[in-house]
Amino acid sequence: MTTVKTDEELARQLWALGDVVRLRLLSLLPQSADCEGGMNVSQLAEKLNLSQPTVSHHLRVLRQAGIIECTKLCRDVYYYVNIEEARTLLDTLGQAFFES
Repeated sequence: MTTVKTDEELARQLWALGDVVRLRLLSLLPQSADCEGGMNVSQLAEKLNLSQPTVSHHLRVLRQAGIIECTKLCRDVYYYVNIEEARTLLDTLGQAFFES
């Protein structure tokens, strides 16, 4: 079951999503915490043709907003979309637009 976010939480997450690099990152990330389909910062940087520090910055913004999570497997950290948080975000956004 999803819960409704406060206006401040919703604004913070929408701000985190309001960047083309972060949206591109989300499209590359898997929806589960395993090595299958997962990519570390180096691989993401290569795919996006960006520096590792730049990609790390954008991943940190998304992680702090709760939109993605990470897990350490072997020597690498893999990032993935927090599906439950994404559903909550979409539910809250829908309520903001369609319910009065």
